[in-house]
Amino acid sequence: MAAEVGSATPRPSREEIDAIEVDAFVQAMARRHGYDFSGYAPSSLKRRVLQLVQTLDMAHVGELTARVLREDALVPQVIARLSVPVSEMFRNPAVFRKLRDEVFPVLASYPQINIWQAGCAHGQEVYSLAILLKEAGLYDRCQIYATDFSDEALAKAQEGIFPIRDARLYSENYLAAGGRHTLSDYYHARYDFMKFDERLKERVTFANHNLVCDGVFCEAQLILCRNVLIYFSDALQDRVLGLFRSSLSRGGFLCLGNRESIRFAPSARDFTPLDAELRLYRNAGGLS
Repeated sequence: MAAEVGSATPRPSREEIDAIEVDAFVQAMARRHGYDFSGYAPSSLKRRVLQLVQTLDMAHVGELTARVLREDALVPQVIARLSVPVSEMFRNPAVFRKLRDEVFPVLASYPQINIWQAGCAHGQEVYSLAILLKEAGLYDRCQIYATDFSDEALAKAQEGIFPIRDARLYSENYLAAGGRHTLSDYYHARYDFMKFDERLKERVTFANHNLVCDGVFCEAQLILCRNVLIYFSDALQDRVLGLFRSSLSRGGFLCLGNRESIRFAPSARDFTPLDAELRLYRNAGGLS
């Protein structure tokens, strides 16, 4: 049947156009560069892509898509800005105190301790963990794998340099987490920055790993992945939880962020809570 004369398709709103362009950007990143953002929470991803367009002083998402298709040099910057590297040392100190008081004594029974810090961002939590492990006398038996899918974030994490303006907050968090000394024992301050002791990296391996598409990274007794899953869709969250289950040793520990929940994920049946409020769990395999 022919369309009525004078009828017209309604013009899409700016919001609808943005959504279409973001979808095209996601496809371009996956097909051209192998970075799959399709499992990310749509509203969060859209917000970050639009912020990226503004930061790069582009007119619209379509321009960003065209450039990532043709400019390989732009991709690391795009990845770095979409990876949400926001953290602080000893973030949520009660979690680190729980690790020190209840998890570390169990880890002490292993001759070799493997820890996976997934989504390490700029490394604040890696150095936090290293400090507490040193104070517990466990660091020399540990191998910490700090991974992220952003090479730029990994480079910053390896530097171990943070703004001195954060020193007071980090010090307060350290003491609240049960630190036994003063945080300044572990860094050197110069100008506007503090650089953490190189010895804190002796047992740390920094590596690129993408939770969206990569497989098991190592067998670990403890996995920390805090405030990363909140940016994933339900299906992708379940996929990553399955990856963690496969990576944990029998009875191994999983530490998630305080805004994350595994209650509705099919993989939740494979974990038993050590402290549900603090999002600390154990791999149910091998537990009585």
